[in-house]
Amino acid sequence: MELQGKIKMIDETKTYGNNGFRKREMVITTEEQYPQHIMIEFVQDKTDLLNSYKVGQDVKVSINVRGREWVNPQGETKYFNSIQGWRVENVSQDVPSGGNMPPMPPAEAFEPAKDFNEEEHDDLPF
Repeated sequence: MELQGKIKMIDETKTYGNNGFRKREMVITTEEQYPQHIMIEFVQDKTDLLNSYKVGQDVKVSINVRGREWVNPQGETKYFNSIQGWRVENVSQDVPSGGNMPPMPPAEAFEPAKDFNEEEHDDLPF
């Protein structure tokens, strides 16, 4: 699955437990009629994917939805969902500034080279 939106927040990488489990969270705001603020977590080596992104950038994030079951000490079963990101792509919505476009030819280049009323004789049957 994919989510697309503008980066609202990127948290720092946090390490948990003796095994060095790493987690980093990012929030994107979707751009739809009713924008949603979606928290996406990146774990282990995927935390480094966020290093080159900044708040305000438009991104597309490939995600997996994860679900967990947990039984509390009172014996009640609880369910938790998380959204884990595994790829981030920059979505450029910039309008070209003309810097990469060739220069416009002068206006004279668009003027006809001869008068259209002159008939040209050629061998074409049409």
